[in-house]
Amino acid sequence: MRPFRPGEVVAIAESALEFAMEASRDSHPDEYMGLLRGDDARQVGLDRDGTVLTDVLVIPGTETNSVSATVKTSMVPNDTRAAGSIHSHPNGVLRPSAADRAAFGRGRVHIIMGAPYERGDWQAFDREGDPIELPVVEVDAPEEQFFDFDQHDIDEELREEGRLSETTDDAEDSGWLW
Repeated sequence: MRPFRPGEVVAIAESALEFAMEASRDSHPDEYMGLLRGDDARQVGLDRDGTVLTDVLVIPGTETNSVSATVKTSMVPNDTRAAGSIHSHPNGVLRPSAADRAAFGRGRVHIIMGAPYERGDWQAFDREGDPIELPVVEVDAPEEQFFDFDQHDIDEELREEGRLSETTDDAEDSGWLW
């Protein structure tokens, strides 16, 4: 697999948009704030170059009220798949505020969702704060592998340490309890 190199954002996954709409509804009347991550369009089944927004990250420690949402920058992961932000405007206004525009320079695309947070109640913007078209697509995001090892690797390490016999197939058979 070739390394992911973010390109032009070409779409948002239906599942990511649905997640953000639900989170916005749950946060109302306070703002909701999340960060967007994307995957290579070809890896999610589209026959084109670019990035599809597939994930919405909820950042621990985000502070919200009815007029703003603040993310603790120390909690934001250093992620090559980072693409921008998504947040709600409980007043329903789908235009970026001055504070929104100041934050937009940190990503390639930013989405504002307005109450009542239904399918047509959102707008995407570029980093300058200008509205952009962003199609919604139904895709299957690639399975994310949080760890770069699996049970086989764990078993091998245990065998090397002498904590698992050569004839045992996995840790469960050897009496390990998790």
